[in-house]
Amino acid sequence: MMLFAITGITLNHPDWFESDPKEVYLEAQLPGSLLAPLARQQTGPLPNVIEQWLDQQLNHELAMTKITPEWSTYEIYFQQPIPGGDRWLSINLDDGLVTYSSTDRGWVAWLNDLHKGRNTHWLWILFLDIFSVAVLVFCLTGLLLLQIHSKNRPSTWYITAGGLLLPVLIILFFL
Repeated sequence: MMLFAITGITLNHPDWFESDPKEVYLEAQLPGSLLAPLARQQTGPLPNVIEQWLDQQLNHELAMTKITPEWSTYEIYFQQPIPGGDRWLSINLDDGLVTYSSTDRGWVAWLNDLHKGRNTHWLWILFLDIFSVAVLVFCLTGLLLLQIHSKNRPSTWYITAGGLLLPVLIILFFL
């Protein structure tokens, strides 16, 4: 809950947490012997031999080659958004130029993407769903406890109503 609250602040005030994105940009030349079969393929995943060549030449994490690329007449394009950044890879089918870019926008952007479940693994999204249900249970049991103890504290429901009414009024009059 603390992480959710902290990332709520970082999302509401991005100008407080400016970062200097770090970009890795690499280029390589695909040999003609590997380029010719690609020009004929026009669809589907890359052949294993090309994936291995990319891993050796670019010496960078290329998990994106496990996803299906976008094929056009002139290039093969992979895009992989990741928490706090993105990666892309392009193979030019005319001349074999391979271009790779990876951008890391910093830990605040990473935490903000985790907060929203954006560009994350399905397991993280499942965790967020379970956590959300647990928070709902926590809130509902808190209301039940308020009901039990409100007999001895007359201001309980006035304070609770104020806590519910304040956000509604802000939304209605200022948004």
